[in-house]
Amino acid sequence: MNTNQPFACVMGDIDLLRPLGLAGIPCVALTKPGTMPRYSRYTKTSLDWHDPWEQPEKVVETLMRFGLDQKEKPVLFYEHDALLKIVSKYRNELSRAFRFLIAEENLVDEILDKYKFHELAERAGLPVPKTKLIDAASETDWNEIDLQFPFIIKPVTRSPALWNPVAGSAKAVHIGTPEDLREFKKRVGAAKTKFELIAQELVAGPESAIESYQVYVDGTGEIAGEFTGKKIRTFPVELGHSCSLMITDTEDLAELGRELVRKINLRGVAEFEFKRAPDGKLFLLEINPRFNLWHHLGAVAGVNLPALVYGDLIGLPRPAHASARAGTRWCRVWQDLRASRADGIPLTKWFNWAMSCEVKRGLTLDDPLPIFLGGVWRTSSNLLQIISPKRPAQAKT
Repeated sequence: MNTNQPFACVMGDIDLLRPLGLAGIPCVALTKPGTMPRYSRYTKTSLDWHDPWEQPEKVVETLMRFGLDQKEKPVLFYEHDALLKIVSKYRNELSRAFRFLIAEENLVDEILDKYKFHELAERAGLPVPKTKLIDAASETDWNEIDLQFPFIIKPVTRSPALWNPVAGSAKAVHIGTPEDLREFKKRVGAAKTKFELIAQELVAGPESAIESYQVYVDGTGEIAGEFTGKKIRTFPVELGHSCSLMITDTEDLAELGRELVRKINLRGVAEFEFKRAPDGKLFLLEINPRFNLWHHLGAVAGVNLPALVYGDLIGLPRPAHASARAGTRWCRVWQDLRASRADGIPLTKWFNWAMSCEVKRGLTLDDPLPIFLGGVWRTSSNLLQIISPKRPAQAKT
């Protein structure tokens, strides 16, 4: 490792940190206390954490203090919507202290706001399912949902603090009947929070029909790296979060992804998430113009998109173009165990499959401390909450 290399400042999870570490790039982590990146052997130091939804200015302040103190501008990597929003909004200020590549500000805003994304899809001819936008406070909007059952409802802006109390850990809510819709409407009303929602017709098929096109487009518009993949399982089983993935070699998916890159004039990294209907047609579910957990799997399979971005931004020669090895697999072991049990897969069959996965999130012989120390921290925190629970503030008299 060249100790004079600029740092990679990683605002994300272990699946973003490891591709950079595996490429010999020194990393700095900005993540919550107790998360795995803080304990990785690839992390040289950690920065103070502030909630990016609630305290974006504090996040920027922490970043600027670190970045301006370095001899060489670090390269900034951002995962999750809240961090993408911060880098986009404060891009001019952050560019004084960091190197990074990101989509144009207007495009980021259009993608993050599902209302604006609906307009972008219509304008650019993106192959999205039929969609209805809902202002939760408008009785008219609820009454004018003209979608066929079943359909899904998801938030315009994915803020876990607002969405999880209404929908739990699922990314969207399945609406199968008019009664489901009435019940969900009651939950939204009881939350007493301003909600902007999007209803979308459900593409038939299991979660394993969801496919992904991952791409890095450099500043000139050239596709510098790409690969395709598909989900194997999610948890919850329907509309849940990824717990096992696999690299594929799917040409029609890659061709459609490249076409959409041109249509929206994308720069930077992005995931185009599709669902393949029973007739083989691909429907675009969402675009995520940021780094994500797929990049760990891609790096192990031979296409390290974060390392490509880093090399381009500090001026290293770009390696020869490579293809990702189809069949390479990633799993989040504990969640995938729960998903496999829900699918009725025998334990021994699942165990043999999971242990043969090339990438097991957090379970690595070359970097064993993140999952161990992260678990110790979470257990200790839970015990402290049980032993010394916070007492409610007493009313002043």
